[in-house]
Amino acid sequence: METRTLGTGEAALDVSAIGFGCMGMSMAYGPGPSRADNIALLRAAVDRGVTFFDTAEMYGPFVNEVLVGEALRPVRDRVVIATKFAQEFGPNGERLGLNSQPAHIKKVADECLGRLGIDTIDLFYQHRVDPKVPIEDVAGAVKELIEAGKVRHFGMSEAGPATIRRAHAVQPVTALQSEYSVWERGVEAEILATVEELGIGLVAYSPLGRGLLTGTITADTEFADGDFRNIVPRFGAENRATNLALVEGVARVAARVGATPAQVALAWLLSRKPWIVPIPGTRRLERLEENLGAASLVLSPDDLAEVTAASDAVTIRGTRYPEAAMGGLGI
Repeated sequence: METRTLGTGEAALDVSAIGFGCMGMSMAYGPGPSRADNIALLRAAVDRGVTFFDTAEMYGPFVNEVLVGEALRPVRDRVVIATKFAQEFGPNGERLGLNSQPAHIKKVADECLGRLGIDTIDLFYQHRVDPKVPIEDVAGAVKELIEAGKVRHFGMSEAGPATIRRAHAVQPVTALQSEYSVWERGVEAEILATVEELGIGLVAYSPLGRGLLTGTITADTEFADGDFRNIVPRFGAENRATNLALVEGVARVAARVGATPAQVALAWLLSRKPWIVPIPGTRRLERLEENLGAASLVLSPDDLAEVTAASDAVTIRGTRYPEAAMGGLGI
């Protein structure tokens, strides 16, 4: 697989053009495959050219990092592992809110390293901006971790332009991770221009709209118990019926070019900028191979314009997260 570069200069980090979002193996989508099957899938991804894997202390919490570490330690020299800080947890793993105090960041870094079983975190994101802590203090703490050899690169997630600029002035930011797809284009308003100006890469999470853009979800689809989409407003019955019109537009292009809707959605995203790296997640080998096929799918300017027009024609209904998960606590 071709590679892309996140960041510039000393902050540059080369990764596969399509990464792997590991969250769904441990949370959000209901019961899944066995631990052994998940490990086998992660290693299959490496064998197929994926070098970029995304996890977080919050996924589980904690258990996703342990899983990713077990799967990837045997191929550590071939992969880039990203994880995240900024959450506070109670004694039973319950989420208590945001915490990006410098001392907490450093404590979490050590805990992440222990769970992953590695010596250095390749990319350490602030999972959500903590309004209680100046971003300069956050960037300074990560800078110290980089100087100590515990972290290689600094990342942010869902941050606004002004916050990104302030952090970048203290410690160069390698990547901003934000939701971006043909059905969630909020970053196009200001974020893309900001990160392009500063030489920061964009890691696009939920690039397939939490499954909606795969074309496998219909108005009648029922999600399993424990599936996060049961409480996501965009997947509510009435909202979903409207939002599926976008999928129909993507599917028309897919049928014409001999690809799947998921591949077209990912190829569209890859075409937007050479420093955008989507990180779709999956728990099935056939979906992994389908997703990776997007890296070699070349859409014509007319194809891309048709996908964009399909997106422009639909006013997406519903928020990205339920109200209880807003205010910095989204996943």
